[in-house]
Amino acid sequence: MIEASFAQRRQFLCAVLVTIGMAATVGGALGFEHIGGYIPCALCLLQRDPYYYGIPLGVLAILASVLKLPAWTTRTLLLFVGILMLVGAGLGIYHAGAEWHFWEGPSTCATTAQGISPDVGDLLGDLDAKHAPSCSDAAMRVLGLSFAGWNVIASLVLAAIALRGAVKA
Repeated sequence: MIEASFAQRRQFLCAVLVTIGMAATVGGALGFEHIGGYIPCALCLLQRDPYYYGIPLGVLAILASVLKLPAWTTRTLLLFVGILMLVGAGLGIYHAGAEWHFWEGPSTCATTAQGISPDVGDLLGDLDAKHAPSCSDAAMRVLGLSFAGWNVIASLVLAAIALRGAVKA
């Protein structure tokens, strides 16, 4: 009985931590984009997908734990979140490798230009002046790591938390 409640608390805690972590990570990326003005490249946008899919699964894992559904339900949801975060880490490694020129990034790496003027007369001028960022150039490096490199670390930590919660006690 005590063992089961410890396992349930651990699952709940892992579900909460991983969900908050995913929301904070993708929220930080959105903040750098919308507040900081860093326009994401196509790979940056692609790296957000595991978070967009993982956050609802994390919320479901929290609910499954709170509602005391069978433990396998929470474990399975956390397993899926862990797998998604490992996929996110893989995408981040690919992107960081392209930024360090270890390999080529995708040839179609461009996003649509943002911040285009609503003035129709200047629309073509704006389109000519705006260029989507390249996937092979890091927008910024902090402690030697680009956003993609930091995403690898965040994804691996979040995967470890989710998979720890998914392991049967």
